[in-house]
Amino acid sequence: MIKGIHHVQITIPKGTEEKAKHFYCEVLGFEEVEKPDALKGRGGFWVKVGDHDVHLGTEDGFDRLTTKAHIAYEVEELAYWRTKLQAEKIDILDSVPIPGFDRFEFRDPFGNRVEMIQPL
Repeated sequence: MIKGIHHVQITIPKGTEEKAKHFYCEVLGFEEVEKPDALKGRGGFWVKVGDHDVHLGTEDGFDRLTTKAHIAYEVEELAYWRTKLQAEKIDILDSVPIPGFDRFEFRDPFGNRVEMIQPL
């Protein structure tokens, strides 16, 4: 039986951990959590998002702008996030409407597709 999601992983280019920590920990406000010693040498870092972990791993050699793969964060006050991200010079992309939700998408500084979604 599958009980739920333990974590998700997205990737950032090798060597961009500090830039990614700024975006994910300072701009989005996620809390960094310590990786196990056995995994520390592999690059990247982990953050806590609500009750779940997001692992940011390092990987080169592909174009993140060509994929529809993404992570969606459920938020309160979607307008706040739109304004905050625009202040960081992040381009906001309108999403196809889904009944019962308000949402938008953007690409993080590394090209990963991200969705912010709020139940109505």
